[in-house]
Amino acid sequence: MTARAADRARYDRATAHLDAPLAIVDLDAFDANAADLVRRAAGKPVRVASKSVRCRALLERVLAKDGFQGIMSFTLAESLWLARSGFDDVLLAYPSADRAGFAELAADPKLAGAVTVMVDDPAHLDLIDAARDGGREVVRVCLELDTSLKLLGGRVRVGARRSPLHSPAQLAELARSVARRPGFRLVGIMAYEGHIAGVGDAVAGRPLRSRAIRLMQAAARRELAERRAAVVRAVREVVPGLEFVNGGGTGSVQHTAAEDSVTEIAAGSGLYVPRLFDNYTSFTGRPAALFAQPVVRRPGVGAVTVLGGGYPASGAAGPDRLPVPYLPEGLQYDPQEGPGEVQTPLLGSPADDLLIGDKVWFRHAKAGELCERFDALHLIEGDTVTTTVPTYRGEGQTFL
Repeated sequence: MTARAADRARYDRATAHLDAPLAIVDLDAFDANAADLVRRAAGKPVRVASKSVRCRALLERVLAKDGFQGIMSFTLAESLWLARSGFDDVLLAYPSADRAGFAELAADPKLAGAVTVMVDDPAHLDLIDAARDGGREVVRVCLELDTSLKLLGGRVRVGARRSPLHSPAQLAELARSVARRPGFRLVGIMAYEGHIAGVGDAVAGRPLRSRAIRLMQAAARRELAERRAAVVRAVREVVPGLEFVNGGGTGSVQHTAAEDSVTEIAAGSGLYVPRLFDNYTSFTGRPAALFAQPVVRRPGVGAVTVLGGGYPASGAAGPDRLPVPYLPEGLQYDPQEGPGEVQTPLLGSPADDLLIGDKVWFRHAKAGELCERFDALHLIEGDTVTTTVPTYRGEGQTFL
């Protein structure tokens, strides 16, 4: 029996009393992935990206482990909810235009002390001030550095379009704006190198493309390490008491941790290890989060149909954004239909051994987005569901 077949047998036994659709997290794999992130961070704390987890119980579990410290959130409403729930170090990774949320933040000492918001434009400060509604609490602020690699005088850009702040001078100027402005305190710098941390460098069947990605990433790492260090020096001249410099992502943990200017690493997807992380040479994780769909039809030899399953991930549309049939091994989508809203045909010889009601296990393309489809995660240890916990959705929270 292969390791994957053994996992399927465990998951089927553990959930035999449960009807699909359902979602699970294998805690042995989750904990092993957490330990690997800490190992690669080499002594620097790992801040957990909540968008990649979207389950309070699992955020609590990982933050109880040595080597993890703080949350990186994705909306202001989520940040406030987490802070009210007892999480005392929440860094909002994206700018917000949530005026009601800023009014709440500025009026509550506990929230203002726990949440740090992201800005990359003086207009963000103006919006926050206009939204205060009488609240006088000091708002903690983080600046975001654009990590993209610019070539040929800026005519070629490699990396996500995020912050407009690219140079040390630009970040230092905004730092001065924050320092001069009552009601704000600059406490950190964040830089997410998505073109390094979020792009697989071992694309199956594409050796030349994979080599080109590795060469690009090596050049981008060298350029960013030098520029990030210069940015930190420039900002510390304005704010010597800067509390943190956050960088990285699951795919670049060890490289980012090696930079002296970085004080903490961001990661989250590496806990669940979705299918997009199958194409990396920098680490190997264990798939921990899966979902199961029930077989509801047997339309012919070598074919079964499962209920639903059309859960595409965000990003540029393409086959890599689709869930992948994982267990039993050897199933694939019908190219004429793909994963559907209500039903999904699957082809392959393993289909002939599946009966109505059997489970087919899938891996999502990305991590936390799976939790927007399910209100609960069944946590498995060995071949037993030890507990069931709500996702954000299960707690009535749908932030995006």
